[in-house]
Amino acid sequence: MIAQGIGMTSRRTRERLVEHIRAQGVRDERVLRQILEVPRHLFVDEALASRAYENTALPIGLNQTISQPYIVARMTEALLAGGPLENVLEVGTGSGYQTAVLSPLVRRVYTVERIGALLRQARQRFHRLRLMNVRTKHADGGLGWPHYAPYDGIIVTAAPEGIPLALVEQLRPGGRMVLPIGSRQEQALVRVTRTADGYDKVLLERVSFVPLLGGVD
Repeated sequence: MIAQGIGMTSRRTRERLVEHIRAQGVRDERVLRQILEVPRHLFVDEALASRAYENTALPIGLNQTISQPYIVARMTEALLAGGPLENVLEVGTGSGYQTAVLSPLVRRVYTVERIGALLRQARQRFHRLRLMNVRTKHADGGLGWPHYAPYDGIIVTAAPEGIPLALVEQLRPGGRMVLPIGSRQEQALVRVTRTADGYDKVLLERVSFVPLLGGVD
């Protein structure tokens, strides 16, 4: 998938990023390979392309960010940890970077974004990168995408204050969801597994995400 770059977008720069993320504890080589292969500089404004392979979040406009590569890798690894996934729902398409990392690792990705301008840009990137197993929707992500439920996995890229039961209900039994929860001041990354009578929750680490908002723009 690599769209070759030069200088600060070169392969060597990407390899240094991958080694940094590996040193932070991500061990799934499939995920690390995607961090290497996906051209993150295509998901940020041209003015920020030279910073695309820094291990940091970057602004993408409209008060949104592209997540830190470590966090993208960590969430993807956590989602995949329970075994292969067929149908995955992503809540919060944003720039599309998380989608592009996840796409080759699962059978289908259904991604929902509430901000129309962001989704239009993401669709163009998916087309450029020939991500044929991604389906997109402009809608309130907190409501999920019930038409294609149940999902084997759900990944949420903005933080609700608590576990969204509407999303838990769209998981198949045994399905898992990885998401940040909490207030602007304090958030935790958690993995939720749907059970016969509800769900189990495991705390992964402290994080900082934009809040999950309702409605559409």
